[in-house]
Amino acid sequence: MTDIPRRSMIGGLGLLGATALAGRALSPIAARAARPARPRARALGLPMQGHTGTDNAITDVAGVRVGHTTLISGQGEHAVRTGVTAILPRAPGALLHPCWAGTFSMNGNGEMTGTHWIEEAGWFMGPIAITNTCSIGTAHQAVAKWMVRSFPDHMGEDIWPLPVVAETYDGWLNDIGGFHITERHVLDAIRNARPGPVAEGNVGGGTGMITYEFKGGIGTSSRRVDTSAGQYTVGVLVQANNGIRPWLKVCGAPVGLVMRDDTVWTKEKGSIIIIVATDAPLMPTQLRRMAKRAGIGMGRLGTPSGNDSGDLYLAFTTANDPGAYPVRERVHIDALNDDDMDAMFMGVVQAVEESAINALLGARTMTGRRNRTVHAIDPDQLRDLVLRANAPFAHADLG
Repeated sequence: MTDIPRRSMIGGLGLLGATALAGRALSPIAARAARPARPRARALGLPMQGHTGTDNAITDVAGVRVGHTTLISGQGEHAVRTGVTAILPRAPGALLHPCWAGTFSMNGNGEMTGTHWIEEAGWFMGPIAITNTCSIGTAHQAVAKWMVRSFPDHMGEDIWPLPVVAETYDGWLNDIGGFHITERHVLDAIRNARPGPVAEGNVGGGTGMITYEFKGGIGTSSRRVDTSAGQYTVGVLVQANNGIRPWLKVCGAPVGLVMRDDTVWTKEKGSIIIIVATDAPLMPTQLRRMAKRAGIGMGRLGTPSGNDSGDLYLAFTTANDPGAYPVRERVHIDALNDDDMDAMFMGVVQAVEESAINALLGARTMTGRRNRTVHAIDPDQLRDLVLRANAPFAHADLG
């Protein structure tokens, strides 16, 4: 079996058959020609609220970069349908500059490392990696190695790495017990990280993920938020692997009650990781409050955050840069007034909701382990159901 490294080039393709893309790579040009991009929520005409940044992605927060490594090979019992997504909060050379942060566990049946120190000190540094459940140790070690190799004069002397690495379970479609993710795949995702548009759906850590029993994966969105101190950006990236079909609501429409074909299971077995980025100056306590609101964004899609779900959220800001760690001088933090937090909260809620919808729309039907097939959502049916349900509000100002 052949792994496919550096697979950000095919991350959005998915798999229509068990043999498609098995153990071989497509060039970026060939990939685009083979599979035209599926429409995102706004391009489809769904009535999304709020105003987005340029790329409607977490990378609209200046300095934030995203990279993917996607592995698609083999079929049957040992089908590989997995990967790694890396988020760089700052430019690679500035990743020893701490980011103030806050975390929240809506339901703890999952793992996000590094959160104990965030709870204690209110910050983290280095790349964030998201992968599958059995690869979290490999990803943690790889990110630590990247930090040590990138900053050899500091690591092991003044500081030590405490990486943020998170996971969701892709064992329905992926041979997760084969431990196919290697350190090289994680390092490739970090090296591939770029600003600008972000591939969605069957890509990176989201390659084998399932969302409301449709094919899911990576999704992203952003919001421009007006405050008394000026306009700021909130960006979100999700690795969506949660929910069962009857729960699914899109723009308030209970579409999951109608879209009943090709369901996968009767009990939720998934999780979701949500990363929130902003350039607004916030304190760690305010960022924890931002992380909590990610759960409200997911609630808009109908999930109660089930018992078996690992719903783990992190929010960070690129503002208030204290300089390279270890910081020797007194640290000064500028922060928004709490009265401005309502606008920031709404930005998170809206961007999380749209990110999860984009994950559904960006994904493609995939056949994987044991020849199981998980179908992509039908965008036309989804649009028709949503627009019909929202018809009475068609001329309302969505803001």
